[in-house]
Amino acid sequence: MSTVYNTALKREAAAGKKRESEEQNDVQLRRNKQRVLMLPSRGITARMRHLINDLEALLPHAKKDSKLDSKSDLSVLNELADLNNCNNCMYFEARRHEDLYLWLSKTPNGPSAKLLVQNVHTMDELKMTGNCLKGSRHILSFDKGFDAEPHWTLMREMLTQIFGVPRTARRAKPFVDHILSFSILDNKIWFRNYQIIEKDPGAIAAAEAQGTDPKKAQTEPTLVEIGPRMVMTPIRIFEGSFGGPTLFDNPEFISPNAVRHAMRRGKGEEYKTRVLQAENLRMKRDKYKGEESELSRANVFS
Repeated sequence: MSTVYNTALKREAAAGKKRESEEQNDVQLRRNKQRVLMLPSRGITARMRHLINDLEALLPHAKKDSKLDSKSDLSVLNELADLNNCNNCMYFEARRHEDLYLWLSKTPNGPSAKLLVQNVHTMDELKMTGNCLKGSRHILSFDKGFDAEPHWTLMREMLTQIFGVPRTARRAKPFVDHILSFSILDNKIWFRNYQIIEKDPGAIAAAEAQGTDPKKAQTEPTLVEIGPRMVMTPIRIFEGSFGGPTLFDNPEFISPNAVRHAMRRGKGEEYKTRVLQAENLRMKRDKYKGEESELSRANVFS
């Protein structure tokens, strides 16, 4: 009996030392405990749904939820994120079955940002030659333009915490084989996904066929686009989560409804011009109907 008791004491002491060592490692190493909640609204199209599925496949630390019915009270998303044990949220809001807005929020205290998503191309549409392992981690690449303005720096931090896959994520694979690129052009964020190719199979096969050393044929790592791709236009950045005081308001942003209204108005003006021209021609013909002008053939060659 004493042997069993001594064995239990040794096990307890070993477990205590192990817990102390883990706590010390946690203090020394900063653990990235980020989890992202992804969910769309009602009224999304097939392309929007495929984009969400592609982004979910790229983020192994994300958790997808069902569609949200309410579009007016977005504070419910903070409670949903808390219930799903997530500290970040990506909410895809569809308007008029053609406009897609993306909410990025650091729940529950903020900040949050609203962006307009345009030029969406999914993996099925692009048919790119690149490929990556599902669940693998990626490298985040940001343009130097993110250091130019304070709101771009804040956007970079939010994108880093949302798209950065933690090393300790349960579904993450211990591989890094692709890069997520965020570039700024025309005050828009351009999103691209590239595969990292360290060896060129074609060059190695050609070297083997020629009888040369295959190691000399290996070139530097190259990038091949995988997809998806999209362009995000920042609209507004809020201090709180899905609301609160405005930190940044994009003065160059034009609503898609305003763009469509201007296009319809332009087409209406063109149609109005054509109708007026036809009416003026008809009135001119009615005015001189039955009368011979001075330049008529009968007066000139009489």
